[in-house]
Amino acid sequence: MALEDAAKQIDHAFTREDLRGASFENTFAGATSFLRRRYTKDLRGVDVAVTGVPFDQAVTNRPGARLGPRAIREASALQTYDPPWGWGGWNPMEALAIADHGDLAFDYARPAEAPEAIRAHVAGILESGAASLTLGGDHSISLPILEAYAAKFGPLALIQFDAHTDTWADDDPARVDHGTMFYKAVKRGLIEPARSVQIGIRTYNPDPLGIAVIDAREVHENGVAAVAAQARRIVGAGPAYLSFDIDALDPAFAPGTGTPVWGGLASWQAAALLQGLAGLDIRGGDVVEVAPPFDTTGATAVAGAHAAVEILCLIGQARLARAAGEGTET
Repeated sequence: MALEDAAKQIDHAFTREDLRGASFENTFAGATSFLRRRYTKDLRGVDVAVTGVPFDQAVTNRPGARLGPRAIREASALQTYDPPWGWGGWNPMEALAIADHGDLAFDYARPAEAPEAIRAHVAGILESGAASLTLGGDHSISLPILEAYAAKFGPLALIQFDAHTDTWADDDPARVDHGTMFYKAVKRGLIEPARSVQIGIRTYNPDPLGIAVIDAREVHENGVAAVAAQARRIVGAGPAYLSFDIDALDPAFAPGTGTPVWGGLASWQAAALLQGLAGLDIRGGDVVEVAPPFDTTGATAVAGAHAAVEILCLIGQARLARAAGEGTET
């Protein structure tokens, strides 16, 4: 850590001159962008745009995830000094041009309009040539995000970390529900069920719609290396999208969420599983359901920030691998 830099760096969210490099700004001070990246709406030359979607009006239990993006950004200030642990010294803050694209603007009094606003927002990011890393918000936001991704890349594999499958039947296109959006994603052809996998599940759903389910007990009993290898075989070589619901973690590690379920993943298991997916063609991702009002110690936001950085590493390495390949679209 460059201690001398901490004495002169402040508000890197607005003052940093480039989109690469560490930040040694005092953790407890300054404007809290994600990883102290620069806030900008100009995505020219950006590899990954981090954006917040503070929407939580589709929850079945406790609200509060609308405050998730702000809390995750604040927690990420702890991770701006060094390369993320477990990636062999590879540092996305040095290797990638990362921008904080700010939050989605929408009319909170018109929740039915939010999905289209989300889709258009993410489509704009993809049109710029950047990938998106979205901070939620409740899990319903993943459906319009997948609509934007499928429009650009075609159907994708879905890698979902979650306590719930979120594939409960819902054939009403007007409903916005954080427990049915992947049912709709399958029915709309946005994801490929045979190449998709759900990890950490511990609620019952009689019809997985052809998606492979690896429940939390399988992770505990078989080990993270075996589960990561299984997930890699399922997903294969095609484009994939990764959605991380913070309730994939056991409530002991992430109490600040709307629908907590016991028996979940430990933080170390989630970290090892995410790192075990390196090499897959991850095109984008999200971290959802962080609800700060129920997060008395801040542990859930810290977990959300770490999960987001792991996903950032996966997106970034896949993007660089495509760029180094035979002209594959990034």
